[in-house]
Amino acid sequence: MNMHDLDTAIRAALPEAAVLTAPPAPVDTNWAAALLQRLHGLQGRLQPLTGERDANFLLEPDGGGPRCMLKLSHPDEDPIVADFQTQALLHIARTDPGLPVQRLLPDRHGAPSAQIEDAEGRTRVARVFSYLEGQPMPQAPRSSAQRSSVARMLARLDRALAGLDHPAAARELPWDIQRADRVRPLLAHVADPARRALAEAALDGFARRTKPVLASLRRQPIHNDFNLYNLLVDPAEPSRVAGILDFGDMVHAPLVDDLAVAASYHLDAESQAPGEALATIARFAADYHAVSPLAEAETFALLDLVRARLAMVVAISGWRAARQPDNAPYLLRNNAISWARLAACADLTPEQVQHAIHAARSTQEPTHA
Repeated sequence: MNMHDLDTAIRAALPEAAVLTAPPAPVDTNWAAALLQRLHGLQGRLQPLTGERDANFLLEPDGGGPRCMLKLSHPDEDPIVADFQTQALLHIARTDPGLPVQRLLPDRHGAPSAQIEDAEGRTRVARVFSYLEGQPMPQAPRSSAQRSSVARMLARLDRALAGLDHPAAARELPWDIQRADRVRPLLAHVADPARRALAEAALDGFARRTKPVLASLRRQPIHNDFNLYNLLVDPAEPSRVAGILDFGDMVHAPLVDDLAVAASYHLDAESQAPGEALATIARFAADYHAVSPLAEAETFALLDLVRARLAMVVAISGWRAARQPDNAPYLLRNNAISWARLAACADLTPEQVQHAIHAARSTQEPTHA
């Protein structure tokens, strides 16, 4: 299949997947510096940062002072999506100001964001954020204390997001577990029949047991991408979460989806035997429950949601690699561990996971931190 055929295939499976096929839209650094000075009166050394969709820049202010980040939304993205992220951060600042998230720095007019036209006349949303200091979690030592900190921090974040209402929260996006079964056609790009069957089984379980009950579960805006690369830790205390990044995949969804996304990333090398995978998921959920109690229906759905998320990861990454064969090694750099995680929980049952969560909860004390 050529690139056109691959793009047609994913748009048929995921009509909202334009975000995965849109080309980068870089911004000239000098142009960005002039914009920053005009909107915020800030000057200094501006350095481009990587970003999946947005154009991001780190500012080292003249004369010292705290660093900050300029973010310009992708021109193909509806400005209402950026506003959803903006309103979420403002909501968190009101409901739990101690959470380690970026703060919006208002412009000269006191506004948290501004719609602007870039040098090509394309509409973007410009925002300036505080810059969070810390060590990316993948570069830090891993520990059970760190996993506990992650689960409890996520529960705290979800409590802070409760009550947020925004029209963009209902938008469809590719990484929404509620629609996980729609990635099934993309598994055609998985060459190994055994692996393909593993992912198909995960989607089968989701479609049969969990998708029919999603509407009955608690729903609210969720972060939806609480993975290791979106978390910073304190270098002096690697078990402590020091920063939460990237609210770009937020969506209104079952609350337990957020827990499933996060838990799926903690089935690492020492947690991939079935018994260890069960214990890891159970402990992670129990730590979340200690801050934000889970309902029985949510703990029963958790396994199917974890497996569905992992199936989405391997399906979409496989499609991306087929679309960009020259970049396939980079795009598939985390694919092996995703398959290992999926295999580790393939033989578990929702009943096993629910019982293990009950057992893990019995050894923990509730907390409000």
